Amino acid sequence: MAYEVSIEHRLANIELLNRVGNKALIAVDDRKYDLDIVEVENGVYSILFNGHSYNVELIEGDSSKKYIVNTFAKTFNVEIIDAETKYINNRNQGQEPEGANHVTSPMPGKVIKIPITIGETVVAGQTLIVVEAMKMQSEFKSTGEKIVHEILVREGDTVTAHQLMIKLEDKP
Repeated sequence: MAYEVSIEHRLANIELLNRVGNKALIAVDDRKYDLDIVEVENGVYSILFNGHSYNVELIEGDSSKKYIVNTFAKTFNVEIIDAETKYINNRNQGQEPEGANHVTSPMPGKVIKIPITIGETVVAGQTLIVVEAMKMQSEFKSTGEKIVHEILVREGDTVTAHQLMIKLEDKP
């Protein structure tokens, strides 16, 4: 089974070549990876690759084809590209992607920490906000060098699914 996946601004072809129990052989752009994958709790996976352990959290976005993927060091916006998505992308070509500079909550939760301030310049991988949902804390990180334009929530606030929490601007 093969998928075309958009990871931030990169397209990757990902194919599941074989799966037996927790063992999976996948190809990413024709490079093969032999992985041991275990779902340790709902939406959180432990992945063993070449003797190294990685933890990955998948949070469904505003559709069943969009996800927020949290790792220890970075947050990624990921989208599975199908025929419908290709059609929409072609129609919107040349326009900035919707939500590129917005941080929204993927599900209801509570704002735990906001370690940034309005006007601050943030860098790729820097934590913007920490939200707790279903007894699990998720850090939302900057995808690039940006300026914090507006913070729409406060620590302790309860947020709803898809609620806009932070607005960013690209750094000139």
